[in-house]
Amino acid sequence: MSGIRREPVTDSVSNSQDSSRSEEPGGTMTFFEHLTELRKRIIYSLYAIGIGAFIGVYLAKYFVAWINKPMLKALADAHLDPKLIYTHPAGYLNLVITVGVYLGIVLASPIVLYQIWLFVAPALYRHERGAITGFMFSTVFLFLAGIAFGYFIMLPYILHFLVTPGPLFMIQRDVTPMISINEYFDLILLILLGMGLMFELPVLIFFLSLFGIVTPQFLWKNARYAIAIISVVAAIITPTPDATTMLVFMAPMIGLYFLGMGVSFVVTRRRERRIAAPAEAR
Repeated sequence: MSGIRREPVTDSVSNSQDSSRSEEPGGTMTFFEHLTELRKRIIYSLYAIGIGAFIGVYLAKYFVAWINKPMLKALADAHLDPKLIYTHPAGYLNLVITVGVYLGIVLASPIVLYQIWLFVAPALYRHERGAITGFMFSTVFLFLAGIAFGYFIMLPYILHFLVTPGPLFMIQRDVTPMISINEYFDLILLILLGMGLMFELPVLIFFLSLFGIVTPQFLWKNARYAIAIISVVAAIITPTPDATTMLVFMAPMIGLYFLGMGVSFVVTRRRERRIAAPAEAR
C-alpha cells in the first residue's frame, strides 16, 4: 500500500467544474419561485406600459399629424382639398387615446423585452443567452424595418392610387372623397403592422431551420411555390388591385425569403457540425 502513489486530481476536477459551470444554467428555482418571478416581471411590464401610455397620449397629437402627412400629400397631388374629417363627436378623442396606447406599448417595449429576458435568462446556458439576445435584436430591427418600408415606400403608392382619378375611376370623377381620420388610421395600422410582421420571415425560417423542419435545399427547391404564395399574400394585403403596388410589396418579401435561405444554410451547417462533433471524438 505504501508503494502505491496517487496522482493528484485537483486540476482535472477543477477543470471539469469550470467547464460545467460555464455550461450549466445560471440558477434553478422551485415552481412557486417561478410563479413569483413571473408575477414580478408582469407587474413591472404593466407599469412600464401604463407610464408609456400616459406619455403616448400626450405625444399622440404630434404623432397623428405625422401619420396624416401621406394622406394629405396624396389629396393635394390629386388636386383635392387636403383635409381629413371625423364623423363622431368623440371620434378624434378616441383616435388620440388609441394612438397613445399604441405609442405606450412601443415606448415600453424595451422594458418589457428586458423583463422577459430577466425571467428567461437564468434558465439558459451561456451560449443560449447570446443566441436569444441576437434573436431579440433581429426581431425588433426587422419589425421596425418593415414599418419604415410600409410608411415611406408602400403607403404613398397605395394612397396615390386610391385618391387619384384614373382609368378605373373614369365614371367617378365627379365624386369627392371625404376621408374619415379614424378609418384612415385603421388602414395605416393594417399596412404598417402587416409589413412589420411580413419582415419577420427570416426569423420564422431561423426557427424552422433550428428544429430541422426546413433546410436550405428544401427552401431552394420550393422557391417557386414560395413566390406564388407571396404573390397571393400581396394580393390579399394590399388594398389596391394595381400591379405596381403588388410588385412593391413582393420585391422585399422575395428578398427576405432568400435572406432566410442564407440564414437556414448557416443554422443547418452549425447544427450538423454540432451533431458530428461527438462522433468524431469517439
